[in-house]
Amino acid sequence: MAYIQQILFILALSVAAYLISRRVLLIKKSIQLGRPIDRMDQPLKRLKNMLLTAFGQKKMFDKPVVGVLHFLVYAGFLLINIEVLEIIIDGVFGTHRIFAEPLGSFYTLVINFFEILALAVTLACVVFLIRRNVLKIGRLSPSKSKDMKGWPAMDANIILVFEIVLMMAFLTMNAADAILQERAVGHYADANTGPFVVSQWFLPILDNFSSTLLVAVERISWWFHILGIMAFALFVTYSKHLHIALAFPNTYFANLGTRGEIANMPAVTKEVKIMMELEQPGEDEEVGRFGAKDVEDLTWKSLMDAYSCTECGRCTSECPANQTGKELSPRKIMMRTRDRLEDIQKGWLANGYDHKDGKSLNGDYISEEELLACTTCNACVEACPIQINPLDIILELRRFNVMEESKAPQSWNMMFQNLETSMSPWKFSPDDRFKWVDDMKS
Repeated sequence: MAYIQQILFILALSVAAYLISRRVLLIKKSIQLGRPIDRMDQPLKRLKNMLLTAFGQKKMFDKPVVGVLHFLVYAGFLLINIEVLEIIIDGVFGTHRIFAEPLGSFYTLVINFFEILALAVTLACVVFLIRRNVLKIGRLSPSKSKDMKGWPAMDANIILVFEIVLMMAFLTMNAADAILQERAVGHYADANTGPFVVSQWFLPILDNFSSTLLVAVERISWWFHILGIMAFALFVTYSKHLHIALAFPNTYFANLGTRGEIANMPAVTKEVKIMMELEQPGEDEEVGRFGAKDVEDLTWKSLMDAYSCTECGRCTSECPANQTGKELSPRKIMMRTRDRLEDIQKGWLANGYDHKDGKSLNGDYISEEELLACTTCNACVEACPIQINPLDIILELRRFNVMEESKAPQSWNMMFQNLETSMSPWKFSPDDRFKWVDDMKS
């Protein structure tokens, strides 16, 4: 029986590793669709930014209660899963609590710490479920935010419930194991850990079970816990919770310059330099596309932003355009960009990497009305806890509409004309620009 369990475990581990790696490579290829951008400068500053923002969750604590709860779930879940290393070794080699004997009393201390974290994670997840489904916080509730209708709301609830069930499986496994040790049943007698600090609360319930039933409970909990971790790791790659992994590279490669600064388009800058005879035109050089029509025209960092989005809604809750009833939602911009990448992946899997579906991010996924509503105030960029920049995507799509498709409001066209002829947004001679000062003096 032990050998069968080992074979089944190795098979499950191999299948999970294959599916997860296949999915990771697909996401990597999707991000690489974007245009190149250099984000390899100032490595020490980038490392500091990553440690403070992604690991330290610096911006999450702008809302202290939510920040503490999120940190408990994030750090607790990661630390608890250190135990997965022991489970994997036990599963592959058919051992039981292989670290218990060499670590001695320190092992009990570590598992006690993990159990306290498991309890904290469970309580925090319950609070988050209440916030979403009972209190119905505006930016998180599908009844109050169109962005969260359907899958986004279900995705969040699935993960929260899944984490609670995994923690319960971990505690149940430890409680059953402690009783089986006390009864000296089979190989359980070889471990001498005793009951643990939180799972001991389960002992009065499980102590009434027969040894045969307890072995079944321990084994089911053990299998559920490790298979659940594998399933969780795979599910995350399809979920907004991919930010668990991508928050680190996303903050490392974040823009270290002035946030909200609108970068010049290289093609336009070059044309201006050529006109001013500061640069010579290249032979048979093609002018690139102005702005972005589809994801291939965005930078790889913008595409990584889309996959890193936590869908927390802080950006949208701070957006003045959204607050005044406009269609624009920075969170939706990121979600729709990710939706576009996911649809491209489906085409690849069905028809090969050369497949084109005839759709584009600009128009089919994000509307002109949304783009025109943006005031470029940078509130969404400042609000994001992992330094995602929806403004970059909005500007590139809007540039395409204006410069390639001539889709600009009449008022904008008048302003553009005034800038070209009078070097200001207003229609009067540059010589008269400061005439109002003289009027003020008089």
